[in-house]
Amino acid sequence: MREHLEFLHISSIAVKIAAWIFLFLGVLGGISIMLGLVSGYPRWTGAVILAVYAFLFFLFYTIAKMAELMVKIINEIKKK
Repeated sequence: MREHLEFLHISSIAVKIAAWIFLFLGVLGGISIMLGLVSGYPRWTGAVILAVYAFLFFLFYTIAKMAELMVKIINEIKKK
């Protein structure tokens, strides 16, 4: 079981990095559309993009935190 904990920890870090990248790209895209830098899209589309990417960020970040919590719980159980 110990060998799987390292994979769980590394995948948790990778998912957190992906979550921050999603948030950065979503904010960048949403704000650029809201400011009118991208032609062909109505400005309200920027708000929708911000909401979708914020949701994806919180989803991925929560999954990563749950994986970290599982590692901590398993380590505590192994100590006893």
